[in-house]
Amino acid sequence: MAGGKRLAARTSAWIVFADEWGQTLKAHKATTWAPKGVTPVVKVTAKGTVRVSVAGLCCYRPGHRSRLIYRTLTSRGRKGEPKGFREPDLIRLLDAAHQQLQAPIVLIWDRLSLHKTPTIRAAIAARSWLRVHELPAYAPELNPVENVWSTMKGSLANLAVRTATELTAAVKNRLNRMQYRAGLIDGYFTGTGLPPPTPP
Repeated sequence: MAGGKRLAARTSAWIVFADEWGQTLKAHKATTWAPKGVTPVVKVTAKGTVRVSVAGLCCYRPGHRSRLIYRTLTSRGRKGEPKGFREPDLIRLLDAAHQQLQAPIVLIWDRLSLHKTPTIRAAIAARSWLRVHELPAYAPELNPVENVWSTMKGSLANLAVRTATELTAAVKNRLNRMQYRAGLIDGYFTGTGLPPPTPP
């Protein structure tokens, strides 16, 4: 982590944290308000294998507005349909982030096996603007993107959606609202307890 911060400061790079998450039609349960003596009932469906996967990037650079960049992938449970992100999807997301940020990237992510495949390693080696550092094992609390997912889970609690289209729209709506709140993205970084990125 410290090496990644020093490299980012030396090259005026963005420090970019990455992580993946998914949501099905089965809503998370949460407490809510209701008239006295009336138990609230939210009718939802958990049938099928619908899943919305999200790959998110929290991007930080001193002197610049913090960013949240993401991509979604909707799986409707059809035969041969991917259930989550694969190597090409992650590579395209990183390329899109580089195009948007217009600067080198120091990528920090966990030790997921998908992040270590030969395809991913080759893609990293082919991009001079990209350097990668791994988070310590079993330390999700050091990744600001985990706080994005926590906020998402809370906002989707008790949500009654019945189709893949509705679920995808709900997920994108909440992520889009986060994108315009740079202070919120900063707060997710502060919540990790890590010292802020060092100016170049």
